[in-house]
Amino acid sequence: MYRPENKTVLSNGVRIITNNMPHSCSVSMGIWVTAGARDESQEESGLSHFIEHMLFKGTTKRSAFQIAKEFDAMGGNANAFTSMETTCYHTKVITSHINTAADLLFDIFLNSTFDINEIEKERPVIIQEIGMVEDNPEEYIHLLSDQCFFKNNPLGSSVLGTRSNIISFKPEKIKEFFKIRYQPSAIVISVAGNIEHNQILDIIGPVFESYENTSFPPERITPDAQKGLNIFGKDLEQVHICALYKGLSLTDERRYAYSLINTILGGNMSSRLFQQIREKRGLAYSVYSFVSSYIDTGMLCAYAAVDPGNALEAADLIIKEVENIKKRPIDDFEIKDAVEYSKGCLILASESTDNQMFRQAQNEINLNRHVPLQEVIGKIESVTKDEVFDLANLLFNFDNLSLTILGPVSDKKQFEDILKSI
Repeated sequence: MYRPENKTVLSNGVRIITNNMPHSCSVSMGIWVTAGARDESQEESGLSHFIEHMLFKGTTKRSAFQIAKEFDAMGGNANAFTSMETTCYHTKVITSHINTAADLLFDIFLNSTFDINEIEKERPVIIQEIGMVEDNPEEYIHLLSDQCFFKNNPLGSSVLGTRSNIISFKPEKIKEFFKIRYQPSAIVISVAGNIEHNQILDIIGPVFESYENTSFPPERITPDAQKGLNIFGKDLEQVHICALYKGLSLTDERRYAYSLINTILGGNMSSRLFQQIREKRGLAYSVYSFVSSYIDTGMLCAYAAVDPGNALEAADLIIKEVENIKKRPIDDFEIKDAVEYSKGCLILASESTDNQMFRQAQNEINLNRHVPLQEVIGKIESVTKDEVFDLANLLFNFDNLSLTILGPVSDKKQFEDILKSI
């Protein structure tokens, strides 16, 4: 039987996965490496992201300008990102340009020179990026809350690293980290669009099959969640609030019920937090919840930004809405609406070659298999309100709560009293 999804593993461990989307005019390709910010020591913090930048700064046969110009000349796009557990280099082009785009993407991945002059020029660029985050309170509060929640574990660090690290990284250290972490066994090449699997193998195989494994990275350490109240005073127009609860890993079988809890709590405009804090009381413009899941742990965050005079009320409402999910079973209509919302998001996203490329790579990295969309939808549809209620009671307790506040806060005791009242 014909399957649009295919997988080949090269002798060195490089995994190649494709998804044939014959009605698309484009192809998305991503080279994924299972190395990210949580794989760094304190002294290495920021190295994965620094390397991501450097791979666009020149190879043995192309300058940084030539790389940019050749990508632009195809009329597509090329980019990269670093997360806690992965780094990805990706491009999207019209189908007729796939060979050229692949040659360019492979060149920067395999032949970057890490030129000392380019390294020196990139240091202030990344330091500016760190400053941009600190100047954006909504981004900065999430960084601060992660640091408080995961404490000394690398999951609590910034992907960008610290200014002192960025200034001190030596070319030898950058190259050594790249050599250790960018092993063939850590690489997944994901392609989605109007292509055939064998066509992609012919492009990738000759380039990557001679790439040898030389080492294996150390195991990751799973952090313990840290509860408590953390207040960071800053002269801002608003007070930013993050309530973090320990969550589930990417591989936990209960992740479908977990996702529905997030949707009901603050995942869309009809969610409880949005309706209570924004629509009914007009306390915030921005209020939502989201989940961050990793291979071995996770967290759920509820966030709001409010006028300083409303900070105490908003924090109290966030915690009470979380507590309400524990106290009263979810109504049938809420479950049904959350299921339909989740299905709609998944199906609409499946029409994009980028989203398909991302999704299949993440399934391969985290679950080591292709996960059909219909399987995911079936799992979501099978979640019961009792499962949601039981999971909420398991996860949402005071021992798992970390409340972080950023802004002009004068009375810490009032926030302490909210936590005591739970």
